[in-house]
Amino acid sequence: MDSLSSSFISIFSQSNSTVSHPPPSSSSPPSALRVFSVRTEEKPETVTSTATTKRPSGPKKQPTLNIRKRESSVVVDQSLPATIFNAFDSIINNFIDPPARVSVDPKHVLSDNFSPVDELPPTDCEVIEGTLPSCLDGAYFRNGPNPQFLPRGPYHLFDGDGMLHAIRISNGKASLCSRYIKTYKYSIEKEAGFPIIPNVFSGFNGVTASAARMAVTAGRFLAGQFDPTKGIGLANTSLAFFGNRLFALGESDLPYAVKLAPDGDIVTVGREDFDGKLFMSMTAHPKIDPVTKEAFAFRYGPVPPFLTFFRFNENGEKQADVPIFSMTSPSFLHDFAITKNYAIFPEIQIGMSPMEMLGGGSPVSADAGKVPRLGLIPRYAKDESEMKWFEVPGFNVIHCINAWEEDGGDTVVMVAPNILSVEHTLERMDLIHASVEKVKINLKTGMVSRHPLSTRNLDFAVLNPAFVAVKNRYMYCGVGDPMPKISGVVKLDVSLSEADRRECIVASRMFGPGCYGGEPFFVAREPDNPDADEDDGYVVSYVHNENTGESRFVVMDAKSPTLEIVAAVKLPHRVPYGFHGLFVRESDINKL
Repeated sequence: MDSLSSSFISIFSQSNSTVSHPPPSSSSPPSALRVFSVRTEEKPETVTSTATTKRPSGPKKQPTLNIRKRESSVVVDQSLPATIFNAFDSIINNFIDPPARVSVDPKHVLSDNFSPVDELPPTDCEVIEGTLPSCLDGAYFRNGPNPQFLPRGPYHLFDGDGMLHAIRISNGKASLCSRYIKTYKYSIEKEAGFPIIPNVFSGFNGVTASAARMAVTAGRFLAGQFDPTKGIGLANTSLAFFGNRLFALGESDLPYAVKLAPDGDIVTVGREDFDGKLFMSMTAHPKIDPVTKEAFAFRYGPVPPFLTFFRFNENGEKQADVPIFSMTSPSFLHDFAITKNYAIFPEIQIGMSPMEMLGGGSPVSADAGKVPRLGLIPRYAKDESEMKWFEVPGFNVIHCINAWEEDGGDTVVMVAPNILSVEHTLERMDLIHASVEKVKINLKTGMVSRHPLSTRNLDFAVLNPAFVAVKNRYMYCGVGDPMPKISGVVKLDVSLSEADRRECIVASRMFGPGCYGGEPFFVAREPDNPDADEDDGYVVSYVHNENTGESRFVVMDAKSPTLEIVAAVKLPHRVPYGFHGLFVRESDINKL
């Protein structure tokens, strides 16, 4: 999930704080202001007050930020407007709207392996276990938040600037590169030396704080410090490859095209509007049809039409918008699913609530009185005339895994984690339990049925990409312990639920005490073999050991009942917990 970025500092009471800057150089201009950059580091034994995970033996400690100072040369904008607005920001952060809630307190949000890291140029890695399979020749990218500046005020997990961590694999060898996505927001703030654009999720709490931050933001705009038409997003959520291009995505902005240089370095190409045809924003979860190579996507927002559906052809050319006016209120719509003939949109109980924000709450909140719905529209619809909505009480979907058609097209099936206790989605993610469910919609009768596939707390699920939009059997899910930490991966066999309502977990790999990973990703062993088994391949993920501070890239055998680790790579620096990832084959990297 992405939103307006926010992190705040005071330049009149203390030095500017940054997380990532190049080392000092003797060639720096004499006018440069020498400051100390402040970096948050993981503290393995730290336990937040909201955590329910058991840690290794030892006394519990309150969460702290382990600060390390590094000297760097940064040119800070010392103009009068910048000084005034930064002073106002400091007053707001310290007196009007300090981080009072745990969900926006940087000491908690950035504890352990959530704390940011510096950029890393391409660096060789050591394969410490097994051998990297040849089908992994290419690169695995993982996107996630990594704040450029140490927050001086409220900070939510979704606030950080997007950083890609890419492990490049070739002939059994690996190298790691970590780079910020050079969004417009990141670039202007790096040039200024301080945060400019505030964040909606953590920056607007109550009437007074909202008015104050909006006034400062308006002042910065009028002073020419930023141009909102050039984008205010973070690109910190996910990635997608379509039209022979790779994009870093965040749903509050347009996609940012990125590529991998021959030496393995990550390069931001730029913000992409597809010849002026894409407006405002796009979902961070487009769906790529593996057969037609089309990409299906949408955008949502706080003003009508609250939902707009569109697609890209196989060449990456955007097609016409299809506005959906039958969604009558601004719903939080993070993901969707496609079948061979339909696109499926979940309208859930979480919505955009400006009045809730003014009252001191989040701009996105849950409405307990709202009945969730699933909306079906033909994939190639010209308008919403054929849109159909089906009420599914209690079904709140943030991520979708897959969908397909059965009974000659009369039944649509979707599999997705249902978020129980949806009211905790933004404020207390550690209290969330996600139950993976299968939903069936009879298009002739309008009847909807659903049942759980597992009792475990599962989310961040993936499948073999070749089976998107068609009936598949296996899915690989992250185990929340608690969310958003992932303590292991399980394999579901969806077919087991067709005969009876039994537990569908058929394989499991837990990472061990104090070890947490992220969203898994499936890589087929023979991606060009149409006769290959659906689960013939590997499941990959970054895993961090909070006891030792070491991060690894692990490769698991998808067919093994224990998801056996067949290869592990020791990474040269820590990879923070993040959001979604993507494996790109060598042949596709060469097209970028």
